[in-house]
Amino acid sequence: MSALLEDNYHSIQKQILLSAEKAGRKSDAVRLVAVSKKMDSEKIRVVWRLGHRLFGENRVQEARVKIPEMPVGGEWHFIGGLQTNKAKDAVECFDVIESVDRVDLAQELEKRLAAAGKKMRVMLEINVGGEAAKHGCPPETAVELFQGVRTCSRLEVIGLMAIPPFREDPEQARPFFVALRQIRDRLQDSEGVALPELSMGMSHDFSVAIQEGATLVRIGTALFGPRSP
Repeated sequence: MSALLEDNYHSIQKQILLSAEKAGRKSDAVRLVAVSKKMDSEKIRVVWRLGHRLFGENRVQEARVKIPEMPVGGEWHFIGGLQTNKAKDAVECFDVIESVDRVDLAQELEKRLAAAGKKMRVMLEINVGGEAAKHGCPPETAVELFQGVRTCSRLEVIGLMAIPPFREDPEQARPFFVALRQIRDRLQDSEGVALPELSMGMSHDFSVAIQEGATLVRIGTALFGPRSP
């Protein structure tokens, strides 16, 4: 298991580097979010021992158990749909929440952060594919969401996140990556802010996402292998 994980990790990092170079971007412009959901702690430790520190989880209850088992010094991103009743635990567990998609969630996070005396970096999740089954703010209300979240002084919006519709051909995901980048660019222009992060691209399509400006790629199965049911 350890040798295969190490090979996967180095292969993915090489692909990220090559994709960035192909797009004319700096080698450090893209970071890997190792999506460790449903993965046991030993697999995570293998990647940790390789020097990797950035991980993504999508279930608060699972993360509450898993994260304390790991050494300190990691950067943990929440990448799943977040219910307001889980905001308190999310604030305690995570460094970044990538999936803020409504103002009432932002306000609940603000309240929990105030109680904890903390601030937090967040990203706005945009439903670029308009899929009813997925979380995310509709593209047409992204400005409204941003303006609402910006009233929460303990939240720092650092960028946008999206999970496009799955396509067998990664090229078919490109329009969705372009759409997220364009929404980010319009927000930067209209609101006069810097939103440096674009979290988009997963195991099967991250190279295309990097070509379209991704700064964070969320990779799980290509790194860790199949997840438990």
